[in-house]
Amino acid sequence: MSKLNRDVLSLIFEELQEDSKSLFSCLMVNRLWCEIGVPILWKNPWCYNGINYSSKSTLLGIISCYLFDDIKKLITNQVIQLPSNSLLFDYFSFCKSINVNVISSIISIGSPLFYNQFVLQQEFYNFIMKKCLELRYLDIRSIKHQIFYFPEAKARLESICELKCDTSIDSSYFYGLSQLCQYIQKLIIINIDPKPNHGIVKLVEVQKNLKHFEWKDVFYGDYLTEDPYKKIFLTLEKKVDNLEYLKVFFLYVDGIENKTLQRILAKFYKLRILISDGFFFFTKEQLEQLKKQVYHDLEILNIEWNSLNVISCIVENSGEHLKKILFRPYDTIEFDYYNLYENSLNYIRKIYENCPSIEYLAIVFSSSKEHFTEFEKLLKVCRNLKSLLLTICYIYEEEITSEKIVENGEELLKVLINSAPNNLKEIRFYNDFKFSLESLEEFLEKWRGRSALSILTSDSIYERENYKELINKYKNEGVIKDFKCSLQIDEIDYRF
Repeated sequence: MSKLNRDVLSLIFEELQEDSKSLFSCLMVNRLWCEIGVPILWKNPWCYNGINYSSKSTLLGIISCYLFDDIKKLITNQVIQLPSNSLLFDYFSFCKSINVNVISSIISIGSPLFYNQFVLQQEFYNFIMKKCLELRYLDIRSIKHQIFYFPEAKARLESICELKCDTSIDSSYFYGLSQLCQYIQKLIIINIDPKPNHGIVKLVEVQKNLKHFEWKDVFYGDYLTEDPYKKIFLTLEKKVDNLEYLKVFFLYVDGIENKTLQRILAKFYKLRILISDGFFFFTKEQLEQLKKQVYHDLEILNIEWNSLNVISCIVENSGEHLKKILFRPYDTIEFDYYNLYENSLNYIRKIYENCPSIEYLAIVFSSSKEHFTEFEKLLKVCRNLKSLLLTICYIYEEEITSEKIVENGEELLKVLINSAPNNLKEIRFYNDFKFSLESLEEFLEKWRGRSALSILTSDSIYERENYKELINKYKNEGVIKDFKCSLQIDEIDYRF
């Protein structure tokens, strides 16, 4: 392994660039590994999970090596040991990113005085604009420095392809960025102020190659007098020819966002990924309009807090490329409470009629024989399925007995054994399904020879000694890969 050539090592280390622990370990093998690993590690040194940057004085020491002596004097923390020798690498020549919050956290180690921190940060940004020849990623949440005024800013900021910001930043700041950053491909906006930010609107307007857009509300406001979404999404509509990824999270604010989502769903025909979380309602007329929209390239659909009819409309108009259809089942049950029987049947049918390539799928259905029959048809058609999230609802049952729940569990296992595709490797279900010890053993025995199965459930019955003994047996024999029980609802739901 230590004798692999430079090109092979570089490819391996690139795959590890988000795994800081493994990448740091590689640096210790020998000088060649270190020389290859350091540039990859320092592309975006602010992104590693598990690192407490506010306690990493060594990073402050590296930063200080690039500062003038009169600026270093502002570091008043006597515990900090500034390097006395020259650095082994010109670390920041590899850097392609700025993360304001992380950099502020590191620099705050040097001095508790806000003035000193401000000057240190200012000098650092000035330096990084000179040193980093190709900036690609910019996270400016809570920024206090107008970095676009530095002499080298134009050359550096023109190459930014990913920007993360929040709406608390003054509009004038975004006007400045708009002059330089016009080729952003990925834009993430955290909405912490319910008032419209016209600077962000301008920033979106000038983009020439915007492919990925995310919007997340994190405020809890009162009644709004002005729509905070209208202008930004009207502007975003003009980018439909390039936009492939759209993720929005709206907090419920007096129904204003309803019209916004309807406009989004009706316009973005080139999307490959659509993720939406919020409480929305579509009239019959709006659903008819949605049925006319075609999504030829859609691969991932994740719409929360909505009717199955809305999901079915989008599925019906997809280009048969859908691989993931995800939602939180219990939220959908609440939304579709009075029409769940018909809507869930229609949804299952739309899946097997339009999604031959589906791999990850959430399904809600009733305990009727008709639902199990349609589900079996789906399994026979959708042979690429890898993971299922199953929820059964007993809204229309006058009396639900434990025997009936176990009976439905046995029916589900029979359908899976008879018709599940060989690719199926994971099943998630809530405690609406229960399996007797005998039916579970029969199922696992018949599953033998297929891909090892992972099962996630919220039912603690499987923690009983007789169930644990059975599960461990089939784990040891390679039939079960993993079996997790007593999980919370959000642990079973699919997560992005």
